[in-house]
Amino acid sequence: MSGNLAAAAAGSSTELGLSLPQQLTVIVLCALTAFISHLALAVFNDGVRPFMLDFIQGRTTRSATTAVSFGLSAGFIFGLGAPMALSTGVLNPWLVFLPTDILGILSPKKWLAPLLGAVWGAVIVFGLNGANGLAHDLPVDFLTAMQQMSTPILFLFTLFPVLAITKQFGKVRGGIAGVVELALVVATMKLWPNVFAGAVAMAVGVLMLIGFAVAKDLRQRRAERAERAAQGDDPAEEADADDPMASLFSASATRLRKHLPLFMLLGAGVCLLAQMHIFGGGEATSFLIAKGDYGGAAQVDFYRVFGFVPLIATTALASGAYGIAGFTLVYPIGYLLPNPWLAVVCGALVFAVEVLALSWIGRVLGRLPSVRDSSEHLRGAISDSLQLAILFGSLMAANAMGGGLGILIVGGLYLLNEAMGRVVVRMAAAPAAVLVGGIILNVLYWLDLFIPVKS
Repeated sequence: MSGNLAAAAAGSSTELGLSLPQQLTVIVLCALTAFISHLALAVFNDGVRPFMLDFIQGRTTRSATTAVSFGLSAGFIFGLGAPMALSTGVLNPWLVFLPTDILGILSPKKWLAPLLGAVWGAVIVFGLNGANGLAHDLPVDFLTAMQQMSTPILFLFTLFPVLAITKQFGKVRGGIAGVVELALVVATMKLWPNVFAGAVAMAVGVLMLIGFAVAKDLRQRRAERAERAAQGDDPAEEADADDPMASLFSASATRLRKHLPLFMLLGAGVCLLAQMHIFGGGEATSFLIAKGDYGGAAQVDFYRVFGFVPLIATTALASGAYGIAGFTLVYPIGYLLPNPWLAVVCGALVFAVEVLALSWIGRVLGRLPSVRDSSEHLRGAISDSLQLAILFGSLMAANAMGGGLGILIVGGLYLLNEAMGRVVVRMAAAPAAVLVGGIILNVLYWLDLFIPVKS
């Protein structure tokens, strides 16, 4: 696959040509997620979830919570979600779910929330393709140029387990993991050229991280049991003593279980959207879905789950609000399922299991501190690798659409954003700069001050 990335990117269509069932699925799912957000049962933005407890308990207003949601989400919607969707022709959660978070919380009436969500779904379905066609008709086609982002995103993302291992377990183990991953990438490119080169490497890297973390926790627990035995204490008493989450957040778990049918409906909808292959759960996944590599997309999103389960579980138990995509397991499951009916059933069952198992997962995480720490390091590593990949890919896109002038404009906008205190979040700043840079280059062309770069 690696040898064909550039060709695939150049030849792939980015039009969002949705069938009627796909259009209806997007609109209905947006209505449902806005309604669930209005009820404060779930939001997609992990940063907003901790604020939901005060809203649920009436200690803050709907307008104040809406302001928090908008402030934490706007940069991702316009700087990452929209550019990624336009450049790949694949929908993503920042474009679909973050706006429905805001609209649902904003809505003063229960009946209005799904209506606003449906309107946003219609904007996505009917507006995105029009914007896509308009952009491709411009003299400087910055959307096609943005497909240059695919190679750095796909390959640099492969390194996130190495970064996580290095941060948590030191340079030696991190170096070993790096050598192993590099060897596996080279071997995959040589032996299986039609397979995503980072698939095996990421799998082994994540398994190494989990293995190191579990081994550390088991050693620590054995040492603690030996110490209790030496002191004459009953080792069996440690179960409750060492479990800080055993009786914590039970009210939140109970609240979520009361709405289990609604969560099952949500899981069915998200899994169905993923099964239709018009939706990708992440940056790398969007490009893989666009290329038709659904197996590779499933692997990438499956590995991401390990970094987000502890965060989503603990924030859900603390706030009483779950994640719109749950633990995101429905993404990879949906990509691989052969038909939509099976996706609906599997998505509903997965969400049912997740909601019912929340308390148990909390207790397990309380006993495995190193595994919890691994999830933190995984999320940080994913952000670090993607930030570099997106920045590098955006500069490649700038070069493709405007040469040195394009790099000057896009890189300058990115640096200006940094100097101004990151008005746009760093992850979204570079793609947003490509869009703005593309508009600037088109204006310069119309003023006869710029000649587009020939591809």
